[in-house]
Amino acid sequence: MSNQKFKRLILAVSHLVLGVLLFVNLIGKVYSSLVVVFGILFIIRSKNRNNEVIYWSAYIVGLEVLLRMSGGMFFYELPKYATLLFLIIGLIVEKRPHHISISYVLYILLLLIGIAFVNIPFNESIRKAIAFNLSGPVLLGVSAIYFYKRKLHVSEVLNMLFYMGLPIISMLSYLYFKTPDVKKIFFGGVSNFAASGGYGPNQVATLLGVGVFIFAVHIFYKQRFFYILTADVFIFMYLIFRGLITFSRGGMITAFAAVAIFTFHFVISKKDKLKDIIKYTGMIAISGIALWLYTSDVTGGMLINRYTNKNAAGKIKKDVSAGRVDLFKTELEVFFNNPFFGIGVGGGKYYRKEKLDIEAASHNEMSRLLGEHGMIGIIILLILLTIPILHFTTQPYLARAFIGAFFVFWFLTINHSAMRIAFPGFIYGLSVVSIYFDSKEEQRVKEPLNS
Repeated sequence: MSNQKFKRLILAVSHLVLGVLLFVNLIGKVYSSLVVVFGILFIIRSKNRNNEVIYWSAYIVGLEVLLRMSGGMFFYELPKYATLLFLIIGLIVEKRPHHISISYVLYILLLLIGIAFVNIPFNESIRKAIAFNLSGPVLLGVSAIYFYKRKLHVSEVLNMLFYMGLPIISMLSYLYFKTPDVKKIFFGGVSNFAASGGYGPNQVATLLGVGVFIFAVHIFYKQRFFYILTADVFIFMYLIFRGLITFSRGGMITAFAAVAIFTFHFVISKKDKLKDIIKYTGMIAISGIALWLYTSDVTGGMLINRYTNKNAAGKIKKDVSAGRVDLFKTELEVFFNNPFFGIGVGGGKYYRKEKLDIEAASHNEMSRLLGEHGMIGIIILLILLTIPILHFTTQPYLARAFIGAFFVFWFLTINHSAMRIAFPGFIYGLSVVSIYFDSKEEQRVKEPLNS
């Protein structure tokens, strides 16, 4: 075993242990604080020479939901602000030249206009309303500025995904010990909190889906977390299983879409396309069908009901979106009533509560932008959609495999979970990065963890 592979194995195993240690809240709080402090120190000390920023940022983005589940943070939005801080410090201290996209600077400025139109009840905190709704979008803007046309070798991208995947391994061990035996969990026609460790199934499934993608990419590239392929395949399958039993469809559908995009471009970038199509699609199809049948069996057939939009009695539900369509409609209504500047940052939640007696924050970032920012929201969406799509068309197929998957992750996540966590803001930035490969063989990957 090489030294680098040994380091990977130790890190992966230690994160299985970390998932158990986080049952003690104090350990989580100390650990999250140390990650932030050491991240800042390492970035400043190295002057971001080897893109240390992307590794520290990816790690805390992968850690965020686990910390929320375990109560392991001194304040709720710590990972968002930490990631934002890492990116800004990296831009300041590094000596290399980098592109600054005027479009994304404009995007951030347009977001801030909505603050002038904030109109929420006097007994609510304006600061919290602004921070809750803008921290994610501002992180996205800074991430896009940091990554825009930044050149990263494919080995750096894989290493970044490795670090993001480590806390997701911890989440698996946490869920294993936190949740009851699957046979004792009652599964109905809705998202399942018991199978999600008592925390929001939507966010848990989102990160488990990210883990599915990360392990799939590593398997394709013959990179290992646990040194042995069998162990990595087992974790890959277990991630899918744990994601499915949350009964939160958005996170898993997004993961499958991202894996499909990656697989398609990965395969067509290679010389022996037919052989690889059969090899990779066959592997994914067989494992997917087997897992689906097994999970459906242990959930008493409720998994099929959930994904075919049926309730526990097997009757088709009227709303496939679990209430998200109603929220979407109210935000469009707000937009049509306030088309120019919207009703201000954070106003949508209180509008629904006052007018419709619906107390819920937005689940869709696109409709939230329209309702709370008006016509400015349309300009923001045009910026966010056009730049990565145009960038995608200029990249080679193997780079598109990554960039396309990152963009799909962002787009689908913000449409089922808004920007409640740091992940979509960070991953969007990666959709405008420039990935390069070795000239002799694009698929060759440098030895990991050598930065």
